[in-house]
Amino acid sequence: MITKYFTKVSVKFDPFTASSRSARLFLSRIPPSMKGACKIDYKVLTANSPASEKPLVEVTFKDKHMMQADPETMNFKDLSVYFDSHSRQLAIKEAISD
Repeated sequence: MITKYFTKVSVKFDPFTASSRSARLFLSRIPPSMKGACKIDYKVLTANSPASEKPLVEVTFKDKHMMQADPETMNFKDLSVYFDSHSRQLAIKEAISD
């Protein structure tokens, strides 16, 4: 997973559901060196959480592009491929400009 271009990561998940595994794995794959450059917000959903709050993984990139994904319908591999698609575009732009 290419995390070099992340500026903000927001994750909402219910830790007691099977679908939370992909959200937890996504958070764990952000390297400690990025935690200073990338703001990480997470919210643990509980039984008392409003029904309007759904599990969500949201990433803001350096070019201010924001992408959202549903961790209930995507496994970790799908999440990483989804977010890497934009990271690769940014890497190509960066390589061209150098």
